[in-house]
Amino acid sequence: MSEAERAVRGYLDHLAVERGLAANTLSSYRRDLARYLTALDHAGVTSLTEVSGAHVSDFLASLREGDDDHPPLSQASAARAVIAVRGLHRFAHREGVTRDDPARDVHPPAPPRRLPKAIPLEDVERLLAAAGSGDTARSIRDRALLEVLYGTGARISEAVGLDVDDLAVEPDGDGGTVGSVVLHGKGGKTRIVPVGSYALRAIDDYLVRARPALAQAGRGTPRLFLNGRGGPLSRQSAWSILRAAAEKAKLEVAVSPHTLRHSFATHLLDGGADVRVVQELLGHASVTTTQVYTLITVERLREVYATSHPRARDLSG
Repeated sequence: MSEAERAVRGYLDHLAVERGLAANTLSSYRRDLARYLTALDHAGVTSLTEVSGAHVSDFLASLREGDDDHPPLSQASAARAVIAVRGLHRFAHREGVTRDDPARDVHPPAPPRRLPKAIPLEDVERLLAAAGSGDTARSIRDRALLEVLYGTGARISEAVGLDVDDLAVEPDGDGGTVGSVVLHGKGGKTRIVPVGSYALRAIDDYLVRARPALAQAGRGTPRLFLNGRGGPLSRQSAWSILRAAAEKAKLEVAVSPHTLRHSFATHLLDGGADVRVVQELLGHASVTTTQVYTLITVERLREVYATSHPRARDLSG
């Protein structure tokens, strides 16, 4: 057994005994490190003391490119293999097997940036209509809840955490009204978000026709949205309300409370809103978090351009 093989065995024993890694994870690490040792052997390296950062980088490249014996690995699988290799060298350095850690500056491939999912306005309208179908206290509440989620971009915890006093309605000077809500976000931060006319009407309908009936079964709570027992509506119940409305609307895509939040942001940007305004409305600490939504709108622009502009595609044959 070579020195490198002994180091790998010691590292795997350490993971199993001292770190308590799951059997499946250990099995994956064992395969990854066996492949790594094979790559080192082909490079004429039999001891970890001979490994350089270039050897580790070359191994990462080979994972992504594949070879005659192995297909290219996905980013996630390549990242797991590099994490195993980095752990091996860190362990060997800490145990005094090597004088330095050649894998320290070789990082796993970054996962692809996942774009938030948004649904078209037509689907949002179908969802809201489905939630409010019927004329019961609960259906009126359900419509108001989903109008608030989509109309303010609130997180589900912020929506169910609203008190009646968090809602403010005042004249707009033209015979109508404008509204806003105080949302209590992460880390105890609060922000004031405007409420559109559709959501305002749904909330008003709920406060007049539904909340008093629901409140009769409870002991009194300042929360805006109540359950059937007159207590505060839970996040789980709000999830169920949304899921039931999506099924009733027969939407073809999976919908979550965050879907409405993403749709809120995407539709604002599609309508020309400034990204920093959307940042404030969403309660993001950094505009970088919000800018992921601009990637969606760019894709939308490309799609519209490709299907609409007469010279966007070669139709000659």
